[in-house]
Order: sequence, then structure tokens, then C-alpha cells
Amino acid sequence: MAKITHVELLMVDLKPKVKRVDAIQSFVSQETPIVRITDADGAVGTGYSYTIGTGGHSVMELLKRTLAPALIGREAHEIERIWRDLLFLTHATSVGAITSIALAAIDTALWDLQSRKLGLPLHLLAGGAQSEIPLYTTEGGWLHLETSALVDDALRARADGFSGCKIKVGRPVHEDVARISAVREAVGQGFEIFTDANQKFNVDEAIRRARAYEALDIGWLEEPLTADDIEGHVRLNAHTSISIAVGESLYSHLHFREYLERHACSIVQVDVGRIGGITPWLKVAHMAEAFNIAVCPHFLMELHVALCCAVPNARWVEYIPQLDTITTEGMTIRDGKAIPSSAPGLGIAWDLEAIERMTVDGTHTIIV
Repeated sequence: MAKITHVELLMVDLKPKVKRVDAIQSFVSQETPIVRITDADGAVGTGYSYTIGTGGHSVMELLKRTLAPALIGREAHEIERIWRDLLFLTHATSVGAITSIALAAIDTALWDLQSRKLGLPLHLLAGGAQSEIPLYTTEGGWLHLETSALVDDALRARADGFSGCKIKVGRPVHEDVARISAVREAVGQGFEIFTDANQKFNVDEAIRRARAYEALDIGWLEEPLTADDIEGHVRLNAHTSISIAVGESLYSHLHFREYLERHACSIVQVDVGRIGGITPWLKVAHMAEAFNIAVCPHFLMELHVALCCAVPNARWVEYIPQLDTITTEGMTIRDGKAIPSSAPGLGIAWDLEAIERMTVDGTHTIIV
């Protein structure tokens, strides 16, 4: 084993290539905290997390002032112990988004470091359960788009071999139904249409909406209610045949436990960048497996492809490309399926020159 000798922190700000609007917000920027951990052997692991435009500097300050200094001198291979120690170190600010996002950047860097030192790609080190994962696309389903654009994107995705697409909902119910119906008519059966409300509705409205959507053969209704309304999700799940998907706005594996125990969801969308890293992501995925629940993670496709291939109950990866400007090569896609990298590490080919060039002023720090 080798001790951690220094930690490099920086952040880049990535702008979406298309306009992204859902029922409650616009995604205008991806602040991307990046952590590079070096051990006494000279091995380096790179990890990251993200925001959708706010809070990035708070994440960087938490990393700089509290979390990164606590890594110096620790054994880099003791990933579980480090994750638990850092979680306890920040117990006064847990559970919360800022803390979980900061922990995720560190934890993914430690997994990258270990994978590289062992010469194994992440999907094999973490389990090696699958060799490919189907993709569905979200990029052409945003709420502001006209129906014709939704149809065109779905047809293009199907032609490219994708097995499904996602449409944002939250317009008046008759408009949502008309938009979904138009896409269903265009793509036919055998192509999944997922929907995403982004926590827009209260429980009574969600039940009403679910009844309206049921005849349209949708794959799931995502985030129909605010994420902390577990009782509402229990009611909704009992009143619809549509699969209810939750997870992108949950920041603790214990929150997922509550959802699963109370039968408040039927799809788990655990996000490695928001749950606190790979370590808790795997806990959630295996916990969901015990409930015979599928894992279909939110966003971060470049990292989730490896994690989904690590576990047996992963079903989909969400296609939203976002790292193109800071990587030298993209995720491998074959016949509409994501293929994990065979290279040691997370499987992300970072462009270090581009990252250095795009680093936000005042965010570059080296802790020794």
C-alpha cells in the first residue's frame, strides 16, 4: 500500500450544447469539481462530481478547507474507511448536496487510483456483471421543445440503435398526453418512452397524471413528487401501474433504504455524483438488487456505464454527453449500447491540457 502525499483541486465550468429546460428549472451550466489524488508511489487517480450551475464554489471550499487535508497520509487503498471517516468528519453538514458532491469527487478519485494501480477497469474491479448496457437519450426531450422536435429526435435515436428516449412532462396534462402520443405513434411499439416531471407535482396531481399517461405505454414516471415526500410516493406507487423512478435528488443510501422498504418506487436512479461517490453507489445498487429493483442512474453516462456493468440489476444508462470538451475520446457506443472501457481506471480519457485551460479562476489548489 502507499500513502496519499498530495491532492490537487480544481473546477471547470461546462456549458450544455443544447438548451435544457424541464418543469422546474433550466440547466445552464455544469460546474465540475475535479480532484486528483497522488500516492507515495506516484500513482494518480482523478475523480469528479458536478452541479447544475450553483454551489460549485461552496463544494470547492469544503474540499479545500476540510476534506482534502484529511486525506494526506492516509492509505489510498482503504477506500471504504476513508469514505466513512470523511462522512463522519462532515456529519454536521450531512446529509446534504454540498457535502455529498464533495465526497463524490474524492471517492471517485480513490477508485480511479486503485483501479489504475491494480491494472483493472472499474467495471471489473467493482463486480464485472455485464459487458454492455442499453442507452436511452434525453437530449431531445426537453420541455420547451415543440412536438415535432420530440418526434424527430426519437426517430433519430431509434435509427441510431437506441432503445428508448425520455420526454420531460409538466405542461398542461392534455399537452403532455399529445406530445407523448405523437412520439409513440412515430416510433411504434418496442421503443421505450420514459417521462420525467422533475418533482413538479403534488401527490393528487401525480396520481391524475399517471392515470392519463398509463394508456401511452411509458416505461416510467420519474421524480413525480418532491424527493423528500416518501409518503406521497407510497400513495402514488399504490395507485398506478406505471413504474415510479426516484433517486437523482437523494443524497444518502439510507434514503434509498426508506424508499425500498416502503415500496415507494420501482426504479432506482442513484447518481454517483450526488450520492457521495462510487462507494455508496454500489451500496444502493446491491440494496436495490435485494428488492428485485432495477438501477437506471441519472446523468454522468461516462462514469455510470462502468458502474452499471459492474452490477447485475442495472438496466439503462442515460445518454447526455457533457464531458466532450475535457476528454480526448468519448464513451464507446455499439448498436445503441454503452460499452465500458477496458482501460484501467474509471474509463474516462481526461484531456488535462483542456482542463487546465478551462479551470475557473481561484479554484486551483494543491494540498500537501
